[in-house]
Amino acid sequence: MVSNAGETVRAPLESVPLDEVARLFEINTFGALRVVQGALPAMRERGSGRLVFVSSIQGRLVLPMIGPYSATKWALEALAETLAIETGHFGVKVSLVQPGAVSSGGGERAKVHLKEDDPYSGLYRQVGVLRGEVVTPELVAAKVADTIELAEPPLRVPAGAPAEQVLAARKAAPADKPFLAAPLNW
Repeated sequence: MVSNAGETVRAPLESVPLDEVARLFEINTFGALRVVQGALPAMRERGSGRLVFVSSIQGRLVLPMIGPYSATKWALEALAETLAIETGHFGVKVSLVQPGAVSSGGGERAKVHLKEDDPYSGLYRQVGVLRGEVVTPELVAAKVADTIELAEPPLRVPAGAPAEQVLAARKAAPADKPFLAAPLNW
């Protein structure tokens, strides 16, 4: 089973509509869990199965102005890791594929909740520098296919060099301070 849902909104956490946050959790997190709950009993009874979740580097770090998306991916990462522990005994393998920015158009379709005179406008204009190099949907799909083919797939699989670099930098950064992949000047 491959779960590949990702929707986002752009807004500061101070003013993002809570119904938008709930909608993102329904799509990005709870939808994946619903599918797992439907598929897992047969996998468990068979004694084998694969659960692959397309997550994001934002399941391990955050970017300003898209905090709700990050929160849904952190939650997805927690669900997947829990599933790996709970279902490994039954022969079910669980993996998270973690791309950075993907050239699928999702970011461009995101709803923006920002007023013209919003105090966070300067930050919003700066966020683009944090996106980094984009990867193609085809690269992500190939990484998913490769992961499915592995006899012993890792729990977390960065998709593309940009994701590998940012996740390595995050891992090396101090845990007691917020992490940004690039400095912001706002």
